[in-house]
Amino acid sequence: NRQVTYSKRRNGLMKKAKEITVLRDAQVSLVIFASSGKIHEYCSPATSLVDILDRYHNQSGKRLWDAKQENLSNEIDRIKKENDSMQIELRHLKGEDITSLQPKELMTIEEALENGLASVRDKQSEIVNMLRKNGKMLEEENKHLNYKLRWQQEMGMDGNVRDLENGYDHQRSVRDQFQPQMPFAFRVQPIQPNLQERI
Repeated sequence: NRQVTYSKRRNGLMKKAKEITVLRDAQVSLVIFASSGKIHEYCSPATSLVDILDRYHNQSGKRLWDAKQENLSNEIDRIKKENDSMQIELRHLKGEDITSLQPKELMTIEEALENGLASVRDKQSEIVNMLRKNGKMLEEENKHLNYKLRWQQEMGMDGNVRDLENGYDHQRSVRDQFQPQMPFAFRVQPIQPNLQERI
């Protein structure tokens, strides 16, 4: 029952606020918080709640918020203006909306663009130099690794040759051990008489 009554009374208050705004040309702002925490508000079309609160603050002399909140509000306004200014400047740097600018302003934009271009070129040159340096380092590393690989391969081949030589010497010594001793030595005799005469 209380909820139904609240809804009816709330709607009635909203209706009366609208009527006063239309019939009496008054500035009205109405804020209602339900027991559930839900907010309902109405404000005259020609104004805003902040404007009405400022007028109330000025006329009644009561402080609705402290200096810290005012400073925050001022800071927000300042940041919004600064943001708008930077948006305009960015459009000018892109070459948009420059027809209304004076020659001095155009020269300032040109100088800013030239400085930006110089910074971009410096950064690009720095990156290219870094890439070249890295390329040289990789090339040196590659040479070093190739040298190590060749050295290891040569050492491996030398080891295999030594193994082969050792195996050959071992086989020869084994063969010499088991070869029968010859009882006499052979002497070559010339078959042709001419050769025999020379000897």
